[in-house]
Amino acid sequence: MQIRPFQLERFFAKYEFTAQYLLCSSDCESLAVADLLTFEPAARRELDSLWLGYTETPGHPALRAEIAGLYRRLTPAQILVHSGAEEAIFNFMNVTLSPGDHVIVQSPCYQSLLEVAAALGCHVTRWPMQPKNNWEPDLDFLRDNIRPATRLVVVNSPHNPTGYLMSAKTQADLIDIVRQHGLLLFSDEVYRGLEYDPDDRLPAAAELYENAVSLGVMSKTYGLAGLRIGWLATQNVALYRQLAAFKDYTSICNSAPSEFFATLALRHRAQIVQRNLEIILFNLGLLNEFFATRQDSFEWLPPRAGCIAFPRLKLPRPVETFCADLVERQGVLLAPGSMFDFDGNHFRIGFGRKNMPEALARLAQYLA
Repeated sequence: MQIRPFQLERFFAKYEFTAQYLLCSSDCESLAVADLLTFEPAARRELDSLWLGYTETPGHPALRAEIAGLYRRLTPAQILVHSGAEEAIFNFMNVTLSPGDHVIVQSPCYQSLLEVAAALGCHVTRWPMQPKNNWEPDLDFLRDNIRPATRLVVVNSPHNPTGYLMSAKTQADLIDIVRQHGLLLFSDEVYRGLEYDPDDRLPAAAELYENAVSLGVMSKTYGLAGLRIGWLATQNVALYRQLAAFKDYTSICNSAPSEFFATLALRHRAQIVQRNLEIILFNLGLLNEFFATRQDSFEWLPPRAGCIAFPRLKLPRPVETFCADLVERQGVLLAPGSMFDFDGNHFRIGFGRKNMPEALARLAQYLA
């Protein structure tokens, strides 16, 4: 497979562990091992006795049960655990797609959601989102671009990098469209649970449509990226079996300590998510004030979910130059929109971490 370099990851490889402040992080504030172990008195003893042999390929039964608890209509037997979201995306695309297939992908997006399909020889149509429409994807565009060779539609909500949240009606209409055409639907839901209003939370696509696959991960909503635990959920039994068989050629099984900590964290997910939402909402208030006083320099569309947004730089300079100069002078990293193949001088800003106010103060100092 010949695949284009992952622009955002190459960007992070250069800056992520040298920049003082990551003001473009896509995840929430993380936890230490000690923090997780304090949730349950017996957890330390259980960790000390954890067996470090091979684990079950679909994921530990206890972990799959906790993941199934995130959904109303899915069972542990419909959950397949992977090594992070990236492996899950890669495996799904390889199992479902063949050269010449047509794929429609909501865009901008996390690059692997379209790049793996392109590398497999598929024809990829970007389904554009625009700030003038509050990032709402046009369902008529989707209808008009379905072809006889169309195999898959890929969506992401809550959305990276814009913070857009699909409405229940849009989701229902989307599923009607893909069902009418017998298409697969891949739904990236890694920020599910970080809706600012719990009433806005959508059902997982895999709960609503028999040919949908929902993607989840411990990295975003729970801030536990270092565990490298993600999962796919689907009602489609035949597809599930194909995915499980393909995983034998990638990770085979997951890290036993990671599964242990992910299970422990999910048992206490309400507490973790509440903490992260408090950080997000406090930081979002600061961002709203910051951008309200700088409308001559930035265009700001407040997000509705998640810990990221996609403002536009209005100053007469390329956003790539702005971001490079900012990290050099103030140690503050923002991700230019070109990392998402998106024009218009946008950049991703992240506000799920506790030190965001310090990073924002550095940005204000730079602008002054």
